[in-house]
Amino acid sequence: MSDTSPIIFWFRRDLRLGDHPGLTEAVKSGRPVIPVFLHDEVVEVTGAAPRWRLGLGVGAFAETLSDKGSRLVLRRGKALEELRALVKETGAGAVWWSRLYDPDARQRDERVKAGLKDDGIDARSFEGHLMFEPWTVETGQGEFYKVYTPYWKAVRGRDVAPTLSAPKELPAPDSWPKSDKLEDWKMGAAMQRGAAVVEPYVCVGEDAASHRLGSFIANRVADYGEARDVPSVEGTSRLSENLTYGEISPRACWHAGVRAREEGKQGAETFLKELCWREFAYHLVHHTPRLTSDNWREEWSAFPWNEDERKAEVKAWKQGRTGIDFVDAAMREMFVTGTMHNRGRMIVASYLTKHLMCHWRIGKEWFEDCLIDWDPANNALGWQWSAGSGPDATPYFRVFNPETQAERFDKDGDYRKAWVAEGQSSPPKTALAYFDAIPKSWGMSPDDPEPEPVVGVKEGRERALDAYQNRDF
Repeated sequence: MSDTSPIIFWFRRDLRLGDHPGLTEAVKSGRPVIPVFLHDEVVEVTGAAPRWRLGLGVGAFAETLSDKGSRLVLRRGKALEELRALVKETGAGAVWWSRLYDPDARQRDERVKAGLKDDGIDARSFEGHLMFEPWTVETGQGEFYKVYTPYWKAVRGRDVAPTLSAPKELPAPDSWPKSDKLEDWKMGAAMQRGAAVVEPYVCVGEDAASHRLGSFIANRVADYGEARDVPSVEGTSRLSENLTYGEISPRACWHAGVRAREEGKQGAETFLKELCWREFAYHLVHHTPRLTSDNWREEWSAFPWNEDERKAEVKAWKQGRTGIDFVDAAMREMFVTGTMHNRGRMIVASYLTKHLMCHWRIGKEWFEDCLIDWDPANNALGWQWSAGSGPDATPYFRVFNPETQAERFDKDGDYRKAWVAEGQSSPPKTALAYFDAIPKSWGMSPDDPEPEPVVGVKEGRERALDAYQNRDF
């Protein structure tokens, strides 16, 4: 006898209908599908900006489902407990979801799968967050890759499955379980007044993500190789925000990039490499989960980084008033837009971990709180790459000079002027918006004098190199 009981589909960072293997399989079964989103133990500890942005994504996805004659059931609590309650209420015989790979999500999912299987429920996970499952990419010796370039060479010629069409409709159950109201969760509460400042910069939902990809491929991918390094121009895809919440699939981005490459658009190859850098981050996190919390190169635990966040220079770094304009511009861009240009991320990370000699975890955790495109694997890899403690890292003795970086990538100062108000007689709206976003307790004003460097470029470099040369490992 065929099973006609409902399938609960548990959505997490896969807030889309198109190119969704698990959902496609659920619809194909012919059984009723009950879409569910849980404000669970993992969501509960998510930082202010990404939790707020996740809430926007959940709201948009609920509307998308409603247009298909379905709905998104919302529950708050521990994942296993809430799913068990939903199974009991609905008579569902299956709970399915798309796989995630960071340690917190994996531990939660393992608990859920074991508990539901003990209950006799078909608990099943599907691909969809990545193009290449981490365990399917191996060296000739059967090991995982620790360096990006060989990883890229191993996957660049692989066949990537074509994207799947969105289902035209989702079979509904005879009756729906009760649902929380999204507004009652107050997912943006920790953003305080900053939410209103950041909101104009977000791009929420599957349709918006698809349009963003199409616009990038049509107008900017050809120049991506060079333009992506210039923070004052719209040279990047900005798709990290949508990939983070699964509003677009990596396969959709990959195939768009491949088509662009075949059309002779020069920057498409670089775009594909960046997509694979994201894959590489999850490849490493899967095989070495410590990447998200501890030094990947364990010997770096002996390095004399400062871990005291109360120090004045750490506070200055967080507030974008280090006195180094490129660093401050990037930190302020993040507060106003919820994102930061990739060149800026490298500069601020190098300055914190090398010039200021602070532990990379301080920066990683600040980004976790401030970025709307926060991604657990990419954030951790980026910070350890910059600090020198990670796989395929920039060596510690390679210290980014923010002044020469500014001369090279912001020659006319357009980026710095856009985000740093102090010292300008008529600052632009972007720079002034920073003071509307930050906590009033910071006591900052655009009329403040330009801050003196908390640590000079030359002084910081010499201190970092001295510490590196005299390390105990």
